[in-house]
Amino acid sequence: MKSRKIYNRIAVLRRERNVSRKELADSIGVNFQTIGYLEREEYNPSLDLAFKLSEYFNLPVVMIFSTQPMKPLSVELKNLKGGNDEKIAE
Repeated sequence: MKSRKIYNRIAVLRRERNVSRKELADSIGVNFQTIGYLEREEYNPSLDLAFKLSEYFNLPVVMIFSTQPMKPLSVELKNLKGGNDEKIAE
């Protein structure tokens, strides 16, 4: 059975927090190369790894991972707050 592609926001979240791949990897107990594979969407995380990343970033798993291409976080947050306009204010 072919696994489906999992999209993620790890690189964006990591950059926002000024965290290197190695720092993130050390914090959650994986090799830094695993973070690179995840960011390039070359590897789907285990459920345990998805939860570790969710806990690290203090975000729900669905805000980090999706089976559909990800919208910008600003749009996702606006939708969660009840807005329905998907334009991003510049």
